[in-house]
Amino acid sequence: MELVTVGKVDDVPEGEVRRFDVNGRQIAVINLGDSDFRAIGNVCSHAEAFLHEGDVDVEERTIECPRHGSVFHVDTGEPESLPATVPVPSYTVKIEDDEIKVEL
Repeated sequence: MELVTVGKVDDVPEGEVRRFDVNGRQIAVINLGDSDFRAIGNVCSHAEAFLHEGDVDVEERTIECPRHGSVFHVDTGEPESLPATVPVPSYTVKIEDDEIKVEL
């Protein structure tokens, strides 16, 4: 696995998500606050909508797909509600200096 810099900590405001294109993959990086970042595949496994356009629930650690409302856990990529039944990829995130790095 390799660590790839996707952006700066300031690129993703607390409680929000941003999309990054990394080595041909779309990755959604979520800032849960207190320097707690998560990264999952950006494309919903149900209907190929973009998760970075969805709502983040910091307390529940989830993101909701904007198309059909499937909810994914940002720690694991596992769907927590229908219609999605297949997880999206999840990636390890490391913060080094002011950079967000994702392990691919």
